[in-house]
Amino acid sequence: MRALAVTTVLLALLLTALPLAQSPAPISVVSAAGRRALSTALVNDQEYVALDDVSAFIPLTLREDRQGGVSITVRGKTIVAPRDRALVSVDGRVVALPAPLIRMGGRWLAPVDFLPRALGLVSEARIEYRRGSRLLLIGAVRVPRVTTRVEPAGTGTRVTVEVAPPTGVMTVTDADKVVVRLDAEAIDFAPVAGASPAITQIRGDAPATVTVGLAPSAGDVRASTSNTDTAARVVIEITAPSQAPDTSAAPGTPAAPVLVLPKGGLQTVVIDPGHGGDDTGVRGAGGTLEKQVTLEVARRLKTVLEARMGVRVVLTRDEDRAVPPDERTATANNAKGDLFVSLHMSSSPSPATTGGVVYFMRLDREGEDTRRQAGAQALALPVLGGGSRVIETIRWDLAQARHVEDSGRLANLLASALEGHVPTMPQPVQAAPLRVLAGLNMPAVLFEMGFLTNADQEKRTTGDEGRTALVQAIYDAVNRFALAAPGGR
Repeated sequence: MRALAVTTVLLALLLTALPLAQSPAPISVVSAAGRRALSTALVNDQEYVALDDVSAFIPLTLREDRQGGVSITVRGKTIVAPRDRALVSVDGRVVALPAPLIRMGGRWLAPVDFLPRALGLVSEARIEYRRGSRLLLIGAVRVPRVTTRVEPAGTGTRVTVEVAPPTGVMTVTDADKVVVRLDAEAIDFAPVAGASPAITQIRGDAPATVTVGLAPSAGDVRASTSNTDTAARVVIEITAPSQAPDTSAAPGTPAAPVLVLPKGGLQTVVIDPGHGGDDTGVRGAGGTLEKQVTLEVARRLKTVLEARMGVRVVLTRDEDRAVPPDERTATANNAKGDLFVSLHMSSSPSPATTGGVVYFMRLDREGEDTRRQAGAQALALPVLGGGSRVIETIRWDLAQARHVEDSGRLANLLASALEGHVPTMPQPVQAAPLRVLAGLNMPAVLFEMGFLTNADQEKRTTGDEGRTALVQAIYDAVNRFALAAPGGR
């Protein structure tokens, strides 16, 4: 009898110590009350939590029955867990579990899945368990999923932080890091994709912060933020400390001279893939959609311009979503673009019609007056330390007026680059009062790359050779424009 008693005591001690000896990392519980850790234990390769620990954030009471099971009462509703059965009855409803509830070391343990599957049915607050990030969410808390990718951008580095669903974002740049603060109770931080010598680390910090560490070798840093219906996006552009020629190019693109621009030359090019989302644009005879062609050409053009010119390229959309004209204009102006190229495809009732055409802004009388008076309507504001700074006060919707001549020059350069490579209309350069160009504070053109309603041109613009020709022509025009611009060479 004494030996049996000793064995029982030793077994009890072993069971009490077992959860501590086989404890994975704690689960983070996020609720309106804050964030706390919930310890777990591995039993037979199944992860368990102690119900008395759970009662700290979800009030519940336990009552054991004579058959060795347990009843859990929450808000007047009862969960019955029979002995050695991988299921529970939740207020009369049977719910399957990956393993039964067990009593160990004087405590009742439940599989982690018990919390959302069973307890969530009777709890006043929503319960969600995100297994990959080990987050247990209680109630209406904002915990967006944060994905981060690092990729080369010309001779520099681009870090893209996506937050889904979208939430408020504030970005602070210091000497050795960029801090992205989110308006949320916590973040679900995914593993970082990619790496760069310019980045020392990227980590998700509590409660809702992403920190991007910068190496001493990192160059200038520029951060921009944009939002869609599904995600907020922060793009951090990190230049190399010294720009070096890069002769790499997209597959199938002919070699061309590399242009390295000095400080003050062409720095940022904005590419505007027309249409997107429900706005599909023109549909070709073979079913090709304009929104697809413009986005694919824009992505290829971005790669070429960044690799061969070392410029920063901003896309007004880089996914299949609708973007209003004013948002396209705002994206370009906020990025402080030096050049804007909008990409489109044309349609015609006649399937024989073919050829590309380049548009720049045509001004009405008010716009012409604005262009002539540019610089005359200005405010002289005092600055700290004496002196003054002149601020021009042109209306935003007439911002293009001061750039019309440069826009026309860019349009002619592009039309010239198309000759012999891409079919063009008899008048390849035209002026038109286009809304997407009106408010742009930079030289800007809209390029109709051809007619999707022409079977041959549809086939060409969907093929690698045709797209390479389009990208090459735009690259040549931008290159020549930059060489002739102040600060170019």
